[in-house]
Amino acid sequence: MIITDPDDDRLADFLELADPAARRRREGDDLFVAEGFIAVAKLLESAHPVRSILVTPKHRQRVVALVGDSAEVLVADEGVVARTVGFRFHRGVIASAQRLALPSVAEVVARSRRVAVLEGLNDPENLGLIARSARAFGIDALLLDPTCIDPYYRRTVRVSMGEVLLVDVARFSHWPAGLNVLHDSGFETWALTPAAGALSIWEVEVPDRLALILGAEGPGLAAESRQRASREVRIPISPDVDSLNVGHAAAIAFAITQRLT
Repeated sequence: MIITDPDDDRLADFLELADPAARRRREGDDLFVAEGFIAVAKLLESAHPVRSILVTPKHRQRVVALVGDSAEVLVADEGVVARTVGFRFHRGVIASAQRLALPSVAEVVARSRRVAVLEGLNDPENLGLIARSARAFGIDALLLDPTCIDPYYRRTVRVSMGEVLLVDVARFSHWPAGLNVLHDSGFETWALTPAAGALSIWEVEVPDRLALILGAEGPGLAAESRQRASREVRIPISPDVDSLNVGHAAAIAFAITQRLT
């Protein structure tokens, strides 16, 4: 049966997607959404419990074939979906899921060999790009400082193509003192910086356990974070260019450090 009323209670998980503040006031931090067929497929692979999936009629058959009886599939026409989510929705499918509590940094570090440590990232698209690259290049986990944005923000999940749902994520409670957890577990920590005095990442031997530390666009890493790192490394670029987008820098660094020790 097609839902024709945007006020139908079954659509409550999908209300006001364009207004994160309103959603937080209504539902707290328990839910997140995944948009598009690929992201929803990744969600179904993950451990996050799926609550429901909203589709337009032309996508119903494909989604039902994917989901089976593992989640409730709601069908509404494009106009009702747009009025529900708060914007014109072109992807045809969106799922709501229950967020799981993040594991501790120590738990994640114990089962990882390659991790990305992120400081001050506040752009959901950059975080999504980094998550997607992490999955592509064998990075086991993303470790966030206390100021990084929500890793399951709608745009982050979308830009990552759902890959952020399949990578370990943890958040430091103390920063940058939390880097001691990595050092105590045998990790080298490399702070990425465009500083001229940093070593070329191409020329440094890759250790068995490595954490790559990346800072936000503009400010980069704080001085104390750089000082606590095992070493500072840079990606050699043209002197005519100041720096790289952090998402692009992360992908390059991840790829370079895949080489064998």
